[in-house]
Amino acid sequence: MKEATTGTTIIPLTEGVIPSVKQTGKYAIVAITRHGVEMARSLYSRFPDADLYYMNKFERGDEADKGIQLFSGSVRLLFPALFPVYDGLIVFISLGAVVRMIAPLLKDKKVDPGVVVVDDRAEFAISVLSGHLGGANELTREVAAMLGAQPVITTASDVQKTIPVDLFGRRFGWEWDPVSEKKLTPVSASVVNEEHVAIVQESGEKNWWMHETPMPASLKRYGSIEDALAAQPNAALVVTHRLLSHDEEAILHNGVLYRPKVIVLGIGCNRGTSADEIEGVIQRALDDLQFSIRSVKAICTIDLKKNEEGLLEVCRKYGWEFVYYTPEQLNEMHIEQPSETVYKYTGAFGVSEPACRRYINNNDPLELIKRKSGNVTISVGVLSY
Repeated sequence: MKEATTGTTIIPLTEGVIPSVKQTGKYAIVAITRHGVEMARSLYSRFPDADLYYMNKFERGDEADKGIQLFSGSVRLLFPALFPVYDGLIVFISLGAVVRMIAPLLKDKKVDPGVVVVDDRAEFAISVLSGHLGGANELTREVAAMLGAQPVITTASDVQKTIPVDLFGRRFGWEWDPVSEKKLTPVSASVVNEEHVAIVQESGEKNWWMHETPMPASLKRYGSIEDALAAQPNAALVVTHRLLSHDEEAILHNGVLYRPKVIVLGIGCNRGTSADEIEGVIQRALDDLQFSIRSVKAICTIDLKKNEEGLLEVCRKYGWEFVYYTPEQLNEMHIEQPSETVYKYTGAFGVSEPACRRYINNNDPLELIKRKSGNVTISVGVLSY
């Protein structure tokens, strides 16, 4: 790299060499024209979590202070460095040029960054790549609002204001079960083609409809999978923490199964209990309840266990919340099986049961009040919304 006249480092773009960039934010803003640089700088000043790149010939002298990165050479050679590290790219370059430059870099919509193109007068902000999974549609709306541009989004579910099957419930942390991954595309087609689509929701957040307009008549809610099957829909969306029975699995012939984050685990354990033992107790309890481990939201315990490596390792593995309470907080909860022995060692009359109840914060009965297995005690509850 070389320095500009002001001491700002210039990134040289050379054929066959992936340049080194300093990535600090989630988004990259790129410009190559005078007008584009003006708009990019304006956006950069108001856009949190973004890095700005533009050609060194438009250097202003304040780039080093503002953290702006300059480059020299063809911008096409910059994209191989940006694609793997940013969640989204906001590009002030013509649409056709951007398509040609990014085409060799495309891998899969699950990993490609969202790409938004803005014209040289900021009249339009266009969602180009990874509109759903890459978040480009939402990014397009945000950029358009900041620049006073018209957002251009062509994804069918967004245009028709219906359910985006691959993102259904994503803002709540829902995830689709891998068993139905191959059905995402055909079920999406049924939704946008306004075929009869059954929706069965047994758990999870209820406020998932995001549009101001009413839900299309082709989307019909059913109280149970049995009722939905009887209606013979073209496709189905099923939201549940349960494992489906053999008969219920017929709904997935052309259906997508979603796992909402609703299961709460209260855990007590002896000091030094291994992650393998804790995980085994959890899996057996969920199997007995016929619950999916993909719907677990949190592990709760007493603050004496906040540094318990086995618990921490399990939470890291699955990405679960780890919550702990003081003995006083646990003793505020009414529990069915208080223990004087536990109180003697911890100051609380229980750990797994009151911790689970405290997190759920309601009077609903637990699915599993308390079960001791080896060095682990477990309680299981389900959040209701």
